[in-house]
Amino acid sequence: MRQTVRGWKLHRQTPKTLADLAQQCNSTTRGWWNYYGAFYQTAMHKLVLYLDRQLEQWARRKYKTLLRHKQRSAEWLSKMKNKCPRMFHYWQV
Repeated sequence: MRQTVRGWKLHRQTPKTLADLAQQCNSTTRGWWNYYGAFYQTAMHKLVLYLDRQLEQWARRKYKTLLRHKQRSAEWLSKMKNKCPRMFHYWQV
């Protein structure tokens, strides 16, 4: 699963919006959550953390104010989770 996410190269897709990234990721992550989530939730939680770190890295590359601030990009992502909790499928779980 992690190799597939790594293959998406989310951090390199700075011209796209967060909604575009969500649309790209949602179908695959929804399927993984439905399949693995029932029996192997620890793997899914690790994957969720990895996806969040990739989105933070994407935000640092897209927004120059977050460029050298890992904590600030994590805060930005948490604000986005609160603002649009249904954007990514795994944000709802």
